Amino acid sequence: MSSPLAPSGSGPITDPAPLSLCAREPRVPADRLVAEMVPPPRFDSVRFSTYLPDPNQPSQTEAVRVLEGFAAGLGPGGTAGSGKRRLFGFGKAPKKAPAGPRGVYLDGGYGVGKTHLLASLWHATPAEPELKAFGTFVELTNLVGALGFQQTVRTLSGHRLLCIDEFELDDPGDTVLVSTLLGKLVDAGVALAATSNTLPGKLGEGRFAAADFLREIQGLSAHFRALRIDGEDYRHRGLPEAPAPYSDEQVTGAAHATEGASLDAFSPLLDHLARVHPSRYGALTDGIRTVCLTGVRPVPDQSTALRLVVLADRLYDREVPVLASGLPFDQLFSDEMLNGGYRKKYFRAISRLTALARDAGRLVDPR
Repeated sequence: MSSPLAPSGSGPITDPAPLSLCAREPRVPADRLVAEMVPPPRFDSVRFSTYLPDPNQPSQTEAVRVLEGFAAGLGPGGTAGSGKRRLFGFGKAPKKAPAGPRGVYLDGGYGVGKTHLLASLWHATPAEPELKAFGTFVELTNLVGALGFQQTVRTLSGHRLLCIDEFELDDPGDTVLVSTLLGKLVDAGVALAATSNTLPGKLGEGRFAAADFLREIQGLSAHFRALRIDGEDYRHRGLPEAPAPYSDEQVTGAAHATEGASLDAFSPLLDHLARVHPSRYGALTDGIRTVCLTGVRPVPDQSTALRLVVLADRLYDREVPVLASGLPFDQLFSDEMLNGGYRKKYFRAISRLTALARDAGRLVDPR
């Protein structure tokens, strides 16, 4: 039998077998969860100066101006940061927060650059990285689960800034938990910044708006200034449509021919995700340069769908291309899911997986 060919007929596959996500069961110590609360790798180099406001959207320019001023006010003496890391609660008790807004909330749709701005705020804040924390809402709840509530308060109370990307209101219990945590941190003098996503479609139709955020965090609303950021999804500005899925043979060939690629059938991967805590999905992808999936199909239920959303977030954070066969990613979730309470998560996952699928196209067609 002849050897299978690598993509574009470049020759027989001779590389070792690709990696498998299904073969991994990572264990992540709590201190790694804290140490990894920094902007994702794709946002390592972003700054306010690299954000390109749409000239037709003045709210974007205004957001940059406000956030630059906010960062400048977080220097030494501006917050409770003691200058030394208080990772597990050591050191002097923090000072009380000064009066007035201690946070900013970026309200806008998918792909208008909110995470770029939030990461730029983190980079611009004049404090050591150990005194700044950046994570998604889900990562913050996972941290509480790993450390416990009181230890999380002690861990973060010495920080100057906590950035929360993709604040969610889907689960009332998690919302109350995080709202209570933020109240403790505000009392400790920690500055806050948060983003959320609106839904695609008509402006104001079922959207996650500033009013929802401020209502749900209740007593914290006075500590936030809401910044509306208008605009279209930059991931689709002038870009081609997401590529159609490839064949099983093309995906398998690319996996064997690409260093650091993983290869998994979609259904077994979904089953494996149920056995790995979502807080470990980042570690699950350690060292993976490309994810190759065969037989993509609609997810069977909401629990599975929510786990897939977390994996999509971690892959997007790490800029890991996703090459797939089967159905297009916009057919992953049923109409019932896309019209339900978790719809913003599913739209985000579709947008991100589409971007990663576009990145993976070069593995099959290098032109």
